Order: sequence, then C-alpha cells, then structure tokens
Amino acid sequence: MDSAGLGSLIIILITCLFIYITWNATYRNRNLPPGPTPLPLIGNLLQIKWGQMANSLMKYRNQYGSIYTVYFGTRPVIILCGYETVKEALVDRGEEFAGRGRIPPIEKLTQGYGISFINGERWRQMRSFTFKSLRELGFGKKTFEEKVQEEAKSVVKELKSLKGKSLDVTRLFMDALSNVLFSIIFGNRYEYKDERFVKFLAVVEETFHIMSCPWGQLHAILPGVMDYIPGPHQNIPAVSKELISFIRDRIKVHEKTLNPDAPRDFIDVFLIKMEKVFPTQSWMLEEKNDPNTEFVEMNLIMIIHNLFIAGTEAVTSTLRHGILVILKYPEIQDKIQQEIDQIIGHDRIPNLKDRANMPYTEATIHEIQRFCDLAPFNVPHQTTKNTEFRGYFLPKGTEVYPLLYTVHRDPTKFATPFKFNPNHFLDENGKFKKNDAFMAFSAGKRICPGESLGRMELFLFFTTILQNFKLTSETQFTDADLIPKLCGFLNSPIHYELSFIPRSFKFTS
Repeated sequence: MDSAGLGSLIIILITCLFIYITWNATYRNRNLPPGPTPLPLIGNLLQIKWGQMANSLMKYRNQYGSIYTVYFGTRPVIILCGYETVKEALVDRGEEFAGRGRIPPIEKLTQGYGISFINGERWRQMRSFTFKSLRELGFGKKTFEEKVQEEAKSVVKELKSLKGKSLDVTRLFMDALSNVLFSIIFGNRYEYKDERFVKFLAVVEETFHIMSCPWGQLHAILPGVMDYIPGPHQNIPAVSKELISFIRDRIKVHEKTLNPDAPRDFIDVFLIKMEKVFPTQSWMLEEKNDPNTEFVEMNLIMIIHNLFIAGTEAVTSTLRHGILVILKYPEIQDKIQQEIDQIIGHDRIPNLKDRANMPYTEATIHEIQRFCDLAPFNVPHQTTKNTEFRGYFLPKGTEVYPLLYTVHRDPTKFATPFKFNPNHFLDENGKFKKNDAFMAFSAGKRICPGESLGRMELFLFFTTILQNFKLTSETQFTDADLIPKLCGFLNSPIHYELSFIPRSFKFTS
C-alpha cells in the first residue's frame, strides 16, 4: 500500500473512531429508558426485521419492560407497553404527549398541513374547528345516521344481486364507507362505478399500502437516508395527484355555489371561515379577524385527505376482520342474528337506538376491534415539552410509540387476551360493559376525530348485513387466520371470499 492509500485508511479509521466515541458518549449520557444497544448512525435498524416493525418492537417488552428506547437512526424513540403505562401517558398526561411524531412517507404530500400529521397552533385550530363543524353538521346525530343507513341498504342491494356468488368484499365496503364521507364533506354520494370515484379509492388504498410496506417502514426508521433513495416510499405525492386535483375541483365548485346562510357540508363551512364571504351564523364568527388564521385552502385540502385516508381504510379493514371472525365462529353469527330478530325484526332497517338493547352484538363489535388491533402501535406521538416520565427524562420533541397491541392484550384487563372472546365486554348478567383498556380509536388529545362515525358505521353495517344474510365460505378458517399479522402500520386481515345467502324472510326498508 502506498503512502497515499495508507493515509486515506488512517483518516477513515480516525473518522470512524471519532463517530463511535461521540455517539457512544451522547448515547450513554442520556437519561432515557433502557433498550437494545444501537449502532452509530443506523441505530437499531439491524434489529428490526424487514417489513416486521410491529413484531420487532413487541419482542423487546419481555426484556425491557413497559417502557424502553429504540433508535431510528440517530433519533431515540420511546416505546410504551401495557394499559397502565399507555394510559398514564396519553390520558393522565395527555397534554405532554399530544404531539404528533414523524411519518416520513407522507410528509412530502401533507407539507405540515391538515389535522392528523401536524403539531402546534395549527393542529389546535384545525382540530377544534373540525370537531365543532362536524358536530354542527350533525356528526353522530340522526342526519348522519341516515347517510350510513342509505349506504348499508346499497350494500345489501349489491349483495342480493350476486345471488349467493362468492366474492371478496373489500371493494364494496370501501365504496360504501367512502360514500358516507363524500356525503359529509362534499355534500353528495357517488355511484360505485363512477370513474373518478374508483380512482379516488385507488389512491386511498395505494397510500396505505406504501406506508405499510417494508420500504415505507424503512423510510420511517431512516428518513434522512431514504429521502434520497428511489423506491415505492417516494410515490405517495405522485399517486395522490389525482386525489388532490379532485378535491381542488370540488372546492372550486363549492366556491361558485356557496350560500353562507345555508352551509351544505364541511367544505362550505371551511370556506366561510376562510372569509370567501361574510358569515351570519354566530358559531362561525370566531377568529374572523384573526391575522394568524390557519384557514387557508391547503389546510382544507389536507384535512379532507386525512379524513378519507383514516376513515375509509380503517373501517373497511375492521369490517373485514369482523366478517372473518363470524365465518370462523358461526355460533357468534347465530347469537347476533337471534338478537337482531328479537330487537329489530325483519320489517325495518337497524338504527342506533337498537344498540342499547343489543349487548351481545355491541360486545362482539368491541371485541373485533380489540382483537384485530387495526393500528398496533398507534400513530406516533411526540412530547410537547421536556417531560419526566417514570423516572426518565424525555426532552421536548421525543417520539413516542404507544403499543396499543400490548394494551389490548393486557392480562390485567382482559381474561383471555390472546383469544377472541366477546365476554370481555359483558358483565355477569349479560349486559354490555365498558373497558378502559379499549383504545381502538386511540386515547387522550389525539383520539380519532371520527370515533363516533366509525362506531356508528360498524354497528349499522354489521347489523344490516346480518339481518339480511347468512354468511358462509367454502374455506375452513383456522385460528392462525384470525391472528393479527403485525406486518405494517395497519393490520389488514387475510384475503378471503365468502357468500351472502339471503335469509328466509323478505326485508323491506
């Protein structure tokens, strides 16, 4: 080796040694929870199985307990496990843990706008306005219930037209649930085969696929590197182009036809707050002259985007999980249908008032949500200020992953945590009972804004379908088919087909 080569080698070795010493000193001097030893620059990347982030994080609980640290590259991420720990952070100390952690695959698209992936004053304003507006528009009330019932009846009509033919229900459920949101946000529904409607839903599906695929997970771990590496994780802005264009077009139509005295939907209410016109409704006058207003078109676009991404895929996957459970355990289907026949009968469509008189159905729906664990490690949180938590110091901006899977499998809160058991939500008298460890919609300040709509959709769709059909499949499902796979950010069930056999009475709406 010549002198130049030897000199280069020495420089490389010295550089590596300097990086290691600096990293080691920084790593050791932090008063963070214990965890697996990270490597310089890449952190715990090599200890996280490719495409299995959730499973990889779960395995460290037995070794490090209910709170531990992993490193995504050079940044520490705090992992919270079990009901008591997650509750203390998200509920008891909700303000300190109310920040939203990074989701790199979607950041280039949202650019800090919207409601689901932002922080600070913008998040507070958008969250408060969205909750208030949806309530004023009838969120959780009879008007919204009728929209859900309308789509449930459309699903029944589609299924009856199949005459017992086997199918995968994913697309049908996405069509129906998206139409509920279309009615709320855009003011009208679409036919399931409408070309733009089909493209819209394809974008929603592709976005979730990219976020949950191994490339999307790797992007979440090493964003500084993956930002510059080509791959599917770079495609969310491109695949969302059609969706964003669709939303913008609808906003322009609303601007031309807006009546400030009679807002039709969420877009109208937001446009009034943008002062396209002067509102007369007192509940819309707040912040009218605020120079720091966040009511700009980009926030409106991204709020709509966020609501569709979260609302459509989440409820669709939960319904698919639920039907899979019913196919595996036909005795559960029989019990629900007995309750439907007794309380609702055959001559009217189910409504929300029925829920209070149907404890077994309500318990089963809750157990489906608990067992399927749709979002096993929630959406990342972040500390909003320097925080002392369980003897450790978490600096402001520290990312926190509350593992909801460990909450829903906590043996202190559920008698048979790894088995499907509706009795987790029934008391000794067969009445429905709440369980504080049920966090299917998260908890605290960042609880899902669509919780009431999601609960309404699950109940009305399940009961309307089971009121009309016997569900059967040629496939014999196993317990392994039901167990959440924990492969990505969202727990999707296995792909399966089933038949909907009309029951022996004639339904009238």
